[in-house]
Amino acid sequence: MNFSSDNVTGACPEIIEAVIATNQGPAMPYGADDGTARVEKMIADIFGCQPDVFLVATGTASNALALAVLCPPYGSIYCHPEAHIQVDECGAPEFYTGGAKLVPLADRDGKITAADLAQALASEHGDVHHVKPSVVSLTQAAETGVVYSIDEIRALCTVAHANGLKVHMDGARFANAVAALDCAPADMTWQAGVDVLSFGASKNGAIAAEAVILFEPDLAGQFAYRRKRAGHLFSKMRFISAQLEAYLKDDLWLTMAAHANQCSQTLATALGDLPGVTLNYPADANMIFATLPNKVIAGLRADGLAFYDWPGETRSTIRLVCAFNTKMADVETFIASARHHSA
Repeated sequence: MNFSSDNVTGACPEIIEAVIATNQGPAMPYGADDGTARVEKMIADIFGCQPDVFLVATGTASNALALAVLCPPYGSIYCHPEAHIQVDECGAPEFYTGGAKLVPLADRDGKITAADLAQALASEHGDVHHVKPSVVSLTQAAETGVVYSIDEIRALCTVAHANGLKVHMDGARFANAVAALDCAPADMTWQAGVDVLSFGASKNGAIAAEAVILFEPDLAGQFAYRRKRAGHLFSKMRFISAQLEAYLKDDLWLTMAAHANQCSQTLATALGDLPGVTLNYPADANMIFATLPNKVIAGLRADGLAFYDWPGETRSTIRLVCAFNTKMADVETFIASARHHSA
């Protein structure tokens, strides 16, 4: 039983079936196929607007290329200290922007805040010796497992736009956040002020499929060239599109995310009741960061349960992630093992 990541999973059956189905017969290349057009319309309908949509295969590509159209080489990108773009993308944002600087803001209970962004920008006065504040990037759901409220997103966007910055949202677990807030996708994106969304599916049942959704007009022309130059304009784009079409059809994406969230919250509630266990952040979505006694961690591993020790925390902090196909029986097995070794 593996709670290490939502990347350890396979793909959901509906997506596998869609990929097999699209393999029948020819289709026009480079995104000129009917499936890609259908996905673009589905995304427009889901978000209630007419964004420009570009499909890619990885979250790193989605983030890095999105930031590249928002930030000049001499610009800065404000983000959380544990943001994926800051610690897990091997300098891809810096590379694809041509040298932009990532500037971490303070961690406030797993998030960044509008107040800290405003304070950071107050000391910037257009000095040519400094990088130019250009973008704020927030992750929804965050890498810490928490979910920004719509008001928190709107506040960050208001400060950003008032100071001439654009707003990027890393939505690798966007579905989990929508399911957690039970809101319309538009509510926490373009209607709150987000300019570009990296819309993830790979962590929630897809094989490899992401979409960059540009709510800001006039970015599409530049993005098309950047995607091609980065090697993410797939000749057989229909295989990316087929995944996303199945993912979005009949709200499958939200059903799978809600299941992952429920498993995580069941696990978090039980762990929080155990002696010596601290939940480092609220388990708003499908991730848990918990500090446990070392003997409990050792016992869990001896019982065949897999998870990550979390770098940057104490040795007794672990991360647990539930996914679209996590079995509630496995959650109960984990809980029983933790209770046994806590006794």
